[in-house]
Amino acid sequence: MPEPVKKAVSAFAKKPKTQEAEEGSCVVFEAETEKPDAKVKWQCNSKEIASGDKYLITADGNKHSLAVKAITREDANVYAVITGGSKVKFDLKVISKPEAPVEAPTDAPGETVVEPEQAPAPPAAAPTEDQTAAPAHDAPPAEEDQPPDTRQDLTGLFTEKPKSGEVTVGENITFVAKVNAESLLKKPTIKWFKGKWMDLASKSGKHLQLKETYDRSSKVYTFEMQVIEAKPSFAGAYRCEVGSRDKFDSCNFDLAVHDACVAEGFDIRTAFRRTNEAGKKRSGPQSSSNDGNEDSGELDFSTLLKKSSSFLKPSNRAVQVNAEPDKDVWNVLSHAPSSEYEKIAFQHGITDLRGMLKRLKKMKTEEKKSEAFIKKLDPAYQVAKGNKIRLAIEVANPDVEVKWLKNGQEIKPSAKYIFESVGNMRYLTINHCSLADDAAYCCVVGEEKCTTELFVKEPPIEIVKNLEDQMVMKGERVELECEVSEEGANVKWEKDGVELTRDESFKYRFKKDGCKHVLIINEATKEDCGHYKVKTNGGESMAELMVQEKDLEVYQSIADLTVKAKDQAVFKCEVSDENARGTWYKNGAEVKPDARINITHIGRNHKLTIDEVKPEDEGDYTFVPDGHAFNLSAKLNFIEVKIDFVPRQDPPKIHLDCMGRTAESTIVVVAGNKLRLDVPITGDPAPTVIWTKGEKASSVKPDGEEKEGPPSSWSLKDGEVVTEGDSRVHVETTKGHCIFTIEGAERQDEGIYSVVVRNPAGEDTADINVKVVDVPDPPQAPRILSVGEDSCVVQWDPPLFDGGQPVTGYVLERKKKKSYRWMRLNFDPYSETTYEAKRMIEGMEYEMRVYAVNGIGMSRHSPASQTFVPVAPTSEPIGLCLDDISDTSISLKWRPPERIGTAELEGYGVEYCKEGTDEWIPAFQGLTDRTSVVIRNLTTGDKLQFRVRAHNMAGPSAPTSLAQPVTIREIMQRPKIWIPRNLRQTLIKKVGENVNLVIKFQGKPRPKVTWSKDGEPLSSTLVSVRNSDVDTIFFIRKTEKEHSGKYDLKLQIENMEDTASITLQVVDIPGPPEALKIMDIWGFNVALEWKPPKDDGNCDITGYCIQKAEKKTMEWFTVYEHYRRTNCVASDLVMGNEYVFRVFAINLVGLSPEPCTTTDSAYIQKIGIEYKPPTYKDHDFSQAPKFTHPLVNRSIIAGYSTTLSCSVRGMPKPKVTWYKNKMDISNEAKYRMLCKQGVLTLEIRKPCTFDGGMYMCKAVNDNGQDIVECKLEVRPQIAKEENKETDD
Repeated sequence: MPEPVKKAVSAFAKKPKTQEAEEGSCVVFEAETEKPDAKVKWQCNSKEIASGDKYLITADGNKHSLAVKAITREDANVYAVITGGSKVKFDLKVISKPEAPVEAPTDAPGETVVEPEQAPAPPAAAPTEDQTAAPAHDAPPAEEDQPPDTRQDLTGLFTEKPKSGEVTVGENITFVAKVNAESLLKKPTIKWFKGKWMDLASKSGKHLQLKETYDRSSKVYTFEMQVIEAKPSFAGAYRCEVGSRDKFDSCNFDLAVHDACVAEGFDIRTAFRRTNEAGKKRSGPQSSSNDGNEDSGELDFSTLLKKSSSFLKPSNRAVQVNAEPDKDVWNVLSHAPSSEYEKIAFQHGITDLRGMLKRLKKMKTEEKKSEAFIKKLDPAYQVAKGNKIRLAIEVANPDVEVKWLKNGQEIKPSAKYIFESVGNMRYLTINHCSLADDAAYCCVVGEEKCTTELFVKEPPIEIVKNLEDQMVMKGERVELECEVSEEGANVKWEKDGVELTRDESFKYRFKKDGCKHVLIINEATKEDCGHYKVKTNGGESMAELMVQEKDLEVYQSIADLTVKAKDQAVFKCEVSDENARGTWYKNGAEVKPDARINITHIGRNHKLTIDEVKPEDEGDYTFVPDGHAFNLSAKLNFIEVKIDFVPRQDPPKIHLDCMGRTAESTIVVVAGNKLRLDVPITGDPAPTVIWTKGEKASSVKPDGEEKEGPPSSWSLKDGEVVTEGDSRVHVETTKGHCIFTIEGAERQDEGIYSVVVRNPAGEDTADINVKVVDVPDPPQAPRILSVGEDSCVVQWDPPLFDGGQPVTGYVLERKKKKSYRWMRLNFDPYSETTYEAKRMIEGMEYEMRVYAVNGIGMSRHSPASQTFVPVAPTSEPIGLCLDDISDTSISLKWRPPERIGTAELEGYGVEYCKEGTDEWIPAFQGLTDRTSVVIRNLTTGDKLQFRVRAHNMAGPSAPTSLAQPVTIREIMQRPKIWIPRNLRQTLIKKVGENVNLVIKFQGKPRPKVTWSKDGEPLSSTLVSVRNSDVDTIFFIRKTEKEHSGKYDLKLQIENMEDTASITLQVVDIPGPPEALKIMDIWGFNVALEWKPPKDDGNCDITGYCIQKAEKKTMEWFTVYEHYRRTNCVASDLVMGNEYVFRVFAINLVGLSPEPCTTTDSAYIQKIGIEYKPPTYKDHDFSQAPKFTHPLVNRSIIAGYSTTLSCSVRGMPKPKVTWYKNKMDISNEAKYRMLCKQGVLTLEIRKPCTFDGGMYMCKAVNDNGQDIVECKLEVRPQIAKEENKETDD
């Protein structure tokens, strides 16, 4: 049976409606309750109101009304009516009473009178307060007449968005937003912003009010932002944001604030007439007054500065008005010195000079460009509580000192406030912001300053410890406790969506203890059942409260009585509930108290007293508690004392109508109750009675009777017990009756009881079949068959013993593992042994237990089930695709499910099905944790469909399948080698480094991979090679120079093949230069010459390092570094010193380990010694052209410019000519020829495939000629698709 769901029911049959009324009128709000005797309270702004001069509260049955008299502006508030747990809010809108303009009286002695309350007519386009007010509040509630349009946009949450509006200074305006919560899982949260950043929630007060209402019938939330007494600074852009869990919507709107328009004929000079008490005395009783206004005596001078001919009306005042053309008063004041203000005021009839000066200061002036600041502070900043914020400004002078102020007080540097100065920037860092840091900050530079406001936003209050479900008995005390993240936080309690408040009966009490918040319910009743929720601004928690009726326990039952005539009979019993009432019955008829019969009820004791017992009082007496399905019964026996002197002998006789062993004659007794067998007997003299169980006392036994157990016997003679077999058994006899009683019958008391009566006249026997019934044994521990997102299916076995009565059903309970409260899932017995429990929290651990119920009662609970967690299966895996296939195997891959849930993912199951069949076969035993799998041992040619399912604790997810079946067959694929870009050029490695190259390829079936070096098969001792289906690995652990060379890779599948080559160059440090000689010494110079090293390290020599040392100290100093020639001149040597020289060779790797040193030294002679240079013959430098560096064959990509270079020498300078395919290209615009220091360069601009061919460079002079050639290959650009495949 599913768990019953309690639906929140309103206590109101008719709810009060929002109304609108004019000032001075009266308005009546009406409400009707469901119950005629319901107690109703009225509130205004959450404060209780009572009948008086202002309010009149009436009640007539279930009709209640609230009348508000003599309405004023202050009565425009939020009202509420409360009864029980229901609360309904409604608004009162107050409209200003229209007034005619008041003209200046003509009989005044020279003064114009203007009513201050009279508002100037607003522009036609500017809506008034009533026009911009929310229509939902002016009209009746949505459920009565006009249901609002709750159609929700597909892209947003708003059903009605706030609209831009205009308002005049000093007037009010209201912006309304509506959200339909029918499809939302939780209450929406709304935020109002001004601009981009200013949260208006912290600005609520005198000029700004935020309201929220909820209509239960239409499930629409109405949010209002009311601007009161608008100011010009309120104008700007606003934003409204609403969110609910994963849904979000926002809306922008604007507010325009207009200056108040001055009525025609208004005199500017009246703007500065004082309206305080002193002004009253001077102007007389007819002058206007503004005492009620907090700005009394002041007007906004900025709106009245310009005069026109319509402003000044003729008056009878003695003030002389200049008849000159009208002047702009503001221009006069702005250009006049302050010493002339009094004179100007007198000339223009302005008497309130102080008010004029105040308003002049408040006037907005054009902001001058700051000389001290390049960049000022923003108008405001916002920071979360506990975080830090950095305020930055940029000053014009980098050396200027700045001061920081907080609320006008200078801030000193500390751990809290950190000052920084970086160039022109000045920073103020505030650490660990608290509410005390919410203030105005100012930066002062000399005479200038800039200010800002810092708003500290408190973090949301989170619920640390959630509420727990509770089940209590009626009348018990209930405490719902939760714990929040901060002390002193405000929380909101709700029951079934209705906010709870303290009422007069103190039904609900709210307790705060640090971070703990407790809701206390005294004496819980059935009406308190429901869902209770606690809310904070950062979360909420809900728990269910269930209240059960108490089972009435019997502490003392009534007992059988045997009394004599004129005696008193008292029946007494005691039950557990002091408030339980009951009724006494005699033989089924209610007992009424009279002179002899007295019925009392004191506490838990109920007593029936009968005075002066009479024979007619004999019978069965029963006490029945009200509202409980059981009774207590006993028998009153009356003994009449008679003396019979006539001796008689009658054989004994048992008078029973329930003898035998049939079902109809079986006496059924409930275990624990009293078994009382009252057997009518006759016989004279009084017979002896013998009771036996299991066998009879007489020697005569019926045929076929078997002993049921060890016989027990009890006998009576003359009313006295002769034998007793059990202390629980009582046997007594009265005249005409023999009574056999067992206190607290047990299961082993079941059987056949035999009674034998004997006297001298004979004997008689009778058998009585007694059946003892009991509550059933507890069922076995329940088993959890499956779990869902918020449910589970539980199964159990019936009890081993049903208690003698058929099991009518079962009652189930559950609890959270960490809790100790068991929650009942069904109140009516559930007949099946499989039950689906719902409304559980996903991810929470639960336990279940079961009770068995029969006609007698409920068994003890079963052992608790194993702990389980309600979880939903994951969503299906996504992106299942075919990765690879062969003749006997297939490779699949997929991505994890988008939704996994709270339970961990156990793995994936893969199944396949042959086309034409419905049998899905697991691809492997168990589950796999990977998102790819290779299925082997498949039959070639089969057409199979594959699917994948994700498994978690809740079971398998929905399957995801391939788009179409797959035929198991190898797919032929041409071999292709994918050479990485870095390997397309020569790979240079130093001696000793390792080489590890992974070269991917494709091809099916698996291609044959062959490596060779310089055309010879590759030796395994030289290089290690490892091949797989998709790549080959080339590995050299430690390189040597012998590893240098060209390596060829060949990929072959049958008659198809692909090749690629890799050039490896292993370099080492060079050997030392050779034959270093001192060729000549002159002045302070020494000429040196040497030969290149024999071992260049397998790379070009990039230069030489020449060093010198004095022979005395042998300290070496570098003369030249990276010197490229093999001869040099060491200059600037010191006269009189003797030098030795050495040279190191340099290549790509570094310096040679050993230098080449001169065998002899060079001595620098002192001045005065004449140097005689040797004579030499002139050398003939002429020679034929000779190319010292040839052209190199090149392979380039079309579209990229390239160059061909070579070097030539010859004397005289040779003439150079370039040829392509033996055609002179000197005059071609596509080519550019360069020659610098003997290096010849041919630049080919953006070549195409036709520019490929043989290029030749020819050098000619008088001594001969020389040519050099090369081949240029131009490759086309690779297509985009091939590029993608290469990148993969």
